[in-house]
Amino acid sequence: MMGVIAEIAIFPMDKGGSVSEWVAKAVSVIRASGLPHSFGPMGTCVEGEWEAVMRVVDRCYRTLEKDSDRLYMTLKIDARRGGDGRLSQKMASVEDRLA
Repeated sequence: MMGVIAEIAIFPMDKGGSVSEWVAKAVSVIRASGLPHSFGPMGTCVEGEWEAVMRVVDRCYRTLEKDSDRLYMTLKIDARRGGDGRLSQKMASVEDRLA
């Protein structure tokens, strides 16, 4: 079975210059999922099995589409066979090389 790390960025394009209110709604959906995640300035990474991660992506979309006429979303996927915890392992591997 492949696990995935997905980086999602989603926001409405019809709400003016500041979209933090809607980004916060999407991040709340991700947090409520219980999946490991890492919030960042340009997107949020979520780790889990394909179906679970895609359910979270869909919930983020459905949540924001209620209040928007136009949404922008990017989705990047890293799928790999192997264990859990790659979200933190990937970061630790780079940090080790920087030390």
